[in-house]
Amino acid sequence: MTGPTIRLAERADAPRLNAALQKLSQTMGDTHRADDLAIAEAGFGKTPAFYAELAEEGDQIVGVAVYSPLFSTVRGKAGVYVSDLWVDEAARGQRLGVRLLEAVRDDAKARWGAGFLRLVVYDDNPRAVSFYAGLGFRSSTGETVMTLEDAALTAMGENL
Repeated sequence: MTGPTIRLAERADAPRLNAALQKLSQTMGDTHRADDLAIAEAGFGKTPAFYAELAEEGDQIVGVAVYSPLFSTVRGKAGVYVSDLWVDEAARGQRLGVRLLEAVRDDAKARWGAGFLRLVVYDDNPRAVSFYAGLGFRSSTGETVMTLEDAALTAMGENL
């Protein structure tokens, strides 16, 4: 297959990876607090919190997938959580999103035996919902995504 090449990101890629993730944040209207050092430490430190696949065309990153392991007792197996998937607008229409997800699937299967892939998509992004549904993803009914962070994380349980 011609087009962009896909490879696993390395520590030296942290600034370029962060720049691509900033573009994703801008596109989604999200705040982007990560800096290059945070990306380098979280993704390429002693115990990586994530892995990333890069799609490159020449020296330009035109796509990124960021992912990490998870385990489901309901499914009885390890899986992979894709926290970020971005394809540059100019590179769309080449099945690059699918190719990035395939690279994630294959790497996660090889690293920790992942047998399922999970992600979260914004409700107000029908194009993304349609893309994932077309690949066979199903929405999870009866689940609510919840987050505990910052001061609330530090104070967890203090008011019980």
